[in-house]
Amino acid sequence: MEKLIPRHNDILKELDEKGHVLVQDLCEKFNVSSVTVRKDLNYLESLGLLFRNHGGASKHVRYAYERNVDEKENINVEAKQSIAKGALELIRENDCIILASGTTMHYLARMLVNFGPLTVLTSSLRVAIELCNNPNINIIQLGGEVRKSSTSIVGSISEGILKQFSCNKLFLGVDGIDTEFGISTSNAAEAHLNQLMIECSEKVVILGDSSKLNKKGFGKIAPLDKVDYLITDNGISEEDQSALEERGVTVIVK
Repeated sequence: MEKLIPRHNDILKELDEKGHVLVQDLCEKFNVSSVTVRKDLNYLESLGLLFRNHGGASKHVRYAYERNVDEKENINVEAKQSIAKGALELIRENDCIILASGTTMHYLARMLVNFGPLTVLTSSLRVAIELCNNPNINIIQLGGEVRKSSTSIVGSISEGILKQFSCNKLFLGVDGIDTEFGISTSNAAEAHLNQLMIECSEKVVILGDSSKLNKKGFGKIAPLDKVDYLITDNGISEEDQSALEERGVTVIVK
């Protein structure tokens, strides 16, 4: 391995503790110029020890990429199940809710097996099939183009149907949650449908495990001021939780 100077090790230690660092903060901490810090970060990135981004660096790559729903089904399973249980606590009888697509929504749909009466509008084919097991749930399946990778509906037909409804709560899975960029997903068509879901919902509840924090997907859905709740796992740092709460998001840790 290439030789690291003490400052490099200190930067990596800071990164391990916080998950991400800012150039300005490192300048003040080590009393060096921003040019020096940027050189340090670029060098450490060349060694594969961090990922550079605007204004600083992160321990993990900050850009979310699209994965097939079958692959995502087996990632962070325990966290997703706990998050789904947290979402269940926000649902009341006679609610009219939207369940968007995503593997956490599949777990939530299974937990609604004995719930009701309830009306659920969904873009997810898997969610609709799960809910068919409950006679007390009125299911409205959006129609349109099927995205096979997510087994969900997108496109102008689904968007036109969605505009006819008004719902109490939207439960939405995302690929990225960033304090500056907002919430995002890796698919532009899905991002646009999600935007319309937000417009026709009184409350917006994001279901996202802590691996989604400080990441950005290709398609921006909305800024954080459109989000009422984030339900996540205990992997969230105190710093990230405080930053989200400062922007008006109620963070529920499960």
